[in-house]
Amino acid sequence: MKNNEELVSIIMPTYNDMEFIDKSIESVLNQTYQNIELLIVDDCSTDGTEKYIEKIISKDFRVKYFKNEKNSGAAVSRNLGVKFARGEFIAFIDSDDVWFRDKLEKQIIFMTNSNYHFTCTFYNKIDVLGNDLDNIIKYPKEVDYDYLLKNNCGNSTVIYNSKKLGKVFIEDIKKRNDYLMWLKVIKKSTKLYCLEEVLSSHRIRPGSISSNKFDLIKYHWKVYRDYEKLNYAKSIYLVYFWIKKSLLNKRSKK
Repeated sequence: MKNNEELVSIIMPTYNDMEFIDKSIESVLNQTYQNIELLIVDDCSTDGTEKYIEKIISKDFRVKYFKNEKNSGAAVSRNLGVKFARGEFIAFIDSDDVWFRDKLEKQIIFMTNSNYHFTCTFYNKIDVLGNDLDNIIKYPKEVDYDYLLKNNCGNSTVIYNSKKLGKVFIEDIKKRNDYLMWLKVIKKSTKLYCLEEVLSSHRIRPGSISSNKFDLIKYHWKVYRDYEKLNYAKSIYLVYFWIKKSLLNKRSKK
């Protein structure tokens, strides 16, 4: 660990992800950037997650374990992780995703050299076995709030500077809570900057919460109307945009 490395807090919500969480944890702890703390927030898993994490903690002091009082969802888990995060930088990773080994190092350099406070990266998609699906998700180098309303970034790619922007907490919404968080963060930073390199892998799992794109549409509506307080016309337009985008993506896979 370099003496001038700022602490990075990594938030990992989890629920019954024993099949994949070992790979996710390994990808975090093996980062070339070593000054980290990994805050794993367990949403009352029933698959032995707690005992497994206890073994990890006994080997690596950088891992912290928290458990919700009851099964509460990812939004509550993310908020709990943010609450106890001590780092200047806060990063996020889902417990079935994996990072490239130099992800943090490259992204922190990208942020500090350019004085960026809110960043993401490109990512690729993998299947349940970890095979590359040859699908790279790219993002513009610089976006504003209006662009983010139409185009979410990859949750496991995001880092923001909590020292500059403050800690950001989100309302308890079952789905699209990560998206809601980014909309809150960009209001503080005004811009989201993308490091144009694939540094994270997002695992595609049939039946997962994020796999049904059309089911997510109603949560987009809630984000726009209930939380972002957008007017009726703009909310309809944005929901229509997401529906059209989902249809185009579905057709392109055929």
